[in-house]
Amino acid sequence: MSKSIISRRNALKKGGLLALTTAAFPALAQNNILEAPKSIKKVQHSLPFRVSLNTSTLMAYKLPVDVQIEKVAAAGFDGVELWMRDIVAYLDQGGTTANLKAKLQEGNLKLENIIGFSEWCSDDAAKRKEAIEQLREEMHIIRDIGGEHIAAPVMGLSQLEPAKMSDYAERYRAILELEKETGVLPVLELWGMGALHKISDCAQIVIATGHPKATMLLDFYHVHRGGNSWNTVDVLNGSKLPVIHMNDYPAEPRFDLLKDADRVLPGAGICPFDDIVPKMYHAGFRGGFSVELFNKGYWETMDADTLLQKSFESTVLVLSRALQKAGLY
Repeated sequence: MSKSIISRRNALKKGGLLALTTAAFPALAQNNILEAPKSIKKVQHSLPFRVSLNTSTLMAYKLPVDVQIEKVAAAGFDGVELWMRDIVAYLDQGGTTANLKAKLQEGNLKLENIIGFSEWCSDDAAKRKEAIEQLREEMHIIRDIGGEHIAAPVMGLSQLEPAKMSDYAERYRAILELEKETGVLPVLELWGMGALHKISDCAQIVIATGHPKATMLLDFYHVHRGGNSWNTVDVLNGSKLPVIHMNDYPAEPRFDLLKDADRVLPGAGICPFDDIVPKMYHAGFRGGFSVELFNKGYWETMDADTLLQKSFESTVLVLSRALQKAGLY
């Protein structure tokens, strides 16, 4: 990575509060981040959170994982979430974990989390055993890259059975125990259209493990998609949450008909960030807000660098505005 890119990132990291005015970002007044002019001043932040990027946002561009890291760093992000399948493809083609770790360090990026899929919560004992071995292998790779977390959705379940909640907790605890060996912590992930779509169920499983490091992964879109209320989200201990997926959602279609592709950039939808972000701040959250999008319209109309720029800038603006309105920034 060139010195000019590194210098730009350092300048962004050291910058002070961005003045949220219509002069700096006129489209913000219309709540339409996508119409920001190309001449917009470079966004700077000194937020109490990291602004990160889940590389699902780059999926359509089919970039090798090392190139993903370079572009995310160049766009000014503080952290990144990588997908395990992209890492494996890179390693299969002769790449090394040492090189990926060096890329992350060069870009001054925190490896927030790895997105992987295994059926660790399946009702089939044989599948669970196989999944644990898969997770163990993936966790060793993550450790070698310098990561500490892997997402753990409840793959293999179509719905939760109330009578089995203690079983789910035991299964989650079983993969939490892998952290002692690998140094990597699985984070129970809520999916708005999946079996684990209620924050209350997610919290019940986490608490029932009795494990001191048990935690969960929330997502603005998935919380809404699952029909959850934002009114009680701050009863969670935010300091235990390493990362939250950052995105927005439109007013239509209604919540239970939304699809992944309906996610939009922060500030381009109806998510009540001005209410939620201060709540999570007061609840102790100081982790990474990681932009996760699957929007085909963006992929068809923007190149990767443009989408990264808009993702970073819109997230900084939304978070800054929310904290400002609450007198926290």
